[in-house]
Amino acid sequence: MKSCSDSSVSTSRRAFLRTAPALTAAAAMAPTPAIASTGKQQWAMLIDVRKCIGCQACTVSCIQENAVPEGSFRTVVSTYSVKLTDSAQPAGTYVLPRLCNHCDNPPCIPVCPVSATYKREDGIVVVDGDRCVGCAYCVQACPYDARFINHETNKADKCTFCAHRVDVGLLPACVETCVGGARMFGDVNDVEGEFARLLKASQPQLKVLKPELDTAPRVFYIGLDERFSGKVEGGGTLWKPRNLQSSAHG
Repeated sequence: MKSCSDSSVSTSRRAFLRTAPALTAAAAMAPTPAIASTGKQQWAMLIDVRKCIGCQACTVSCIQENAVPEGSFRTVVSTYSVKLTDSAQPAGTYVLPRLCNHCDNPPCIPVCPVSATYKREDGIVVVDGDRCVGCAYCVQACPYDARFINHETNKADKCTFCAHRVDVGLLPACVETCVGGARMFGDVNDVEGEFARLLKASQPQLKVLKPELDTAPRVFYIGLDERFSGKVEGGGTLWKPRNLQSSAHG
């Protein structure tokens, strides 16, 4: 039985996460996000590409929060050089924030020979490091280039929506540090919450990456240029995390 203090903390946490997207917000058409009747939390992220300034604050905060090794990333804003045909400028840039899509139908799960990758009840896809053997089958199966083998642990690694933060009522690090308020996070099943209402209001504009694969991603985009809905290869980024100490010496 929960004590009164436990109950109040739980209520406060739910209230915070319900209002958090509003506080932090300074391809083909995606299907309507499923609103289940079970009442179970189902976490998702909404990214407004129009607000992203490509500052990489999300990438840096993710690296620090999750101790991501040099040369790898759990999230990044890929920057592409594009030719402009409707402007006096000959070229421009396009930015695309990327991370694990925490799919409802994740192709990374069935290929794991030891069942190390699994989907939590709240929809977050995670890797059990104790079970993972580092075979990289899941890395190859992910169509979003969102997984890698951590060269320090020799285990599969990826974005977890900062599950350790979410479990204690905090926002993912990338959402909390987004300078432009481009990233929003919340529970799609909380029909009275700000996040679910925002998804519903944005439905005509919602898109996902590689919708033709039917993976049912839980990362939705507003303002995504359809010509970039398949641009998820790691080589697309012109900026990569690097060891600042080594670069300072040469």
